[in-house]
Amino acid sequence: MTHSSLPDWVFPPPGGYSAEDLDHIPNLPAHTELIDGSLVFVTPQASFHMRALSLLESGLRRTLPGDLRVRREMSVVLGRAQRPEPDLIVIRASAEQDPGQTFYRAEDVLLVAEVVSPESRDRDRKRKPLLYAEAGIPHFWLVENDSGHPVVNAYKFDEVTRSYVIIGVHQEILKTSVPFTVDIDLTEIDLL
Repeated sequence: MTHSSLPDWVFPPPGGYSAEDLDHIPNLPAHTELIDGSLVFVTPQASFHMRALSLLESGLRRTLPGDLRVRREMSVVLGRAQRPEPDLIVIRASAEQDPGQTFYRAEDVLLVAEVVSPESRDRDRKRKPLLYAEAGIPHFWLVENDSGHPVVNAYKFDEVTRSYVIIGVHQEILKTSVPFTVDIDLTEIDLL
């Protein structure tokens, strides 16, 4: 079987790719992630996914403390072979080192949010939360589609178990004081 029609970089080298490699692979499709040393290509997103992201991003921008920033679709280096691209992250403002930077480090991330898509359901619900917890990211939101309306499952990192524990399920209003004060009307997705 010949693979001549595919670029060589589609096939990981022995031992897999490293997080650093993502910035050096020519003609890599936008939003490519690195999970367990392999490249993961993102498919086009559905309307719900994009509207949920817009709603959360604008709500977070309104409520974030001045020392924090929200970023959309930026990769996070979690380890040598792990560089996923969460849908949203909240970072410390001090992590903004260079306007040309292409990733953030796990230690600069306070919150990761993933909006579940049909094509990435298992990664969003199973693999990515494990990776984020292993990296010690303090908070994780998993956003599910409930008949076109977002449901935000909020998790907090537990130092004892080194995993996430659920701290809230938000269906119409996302109102919490952890990890900072947030008040987002989730029903506003119908206006987007």
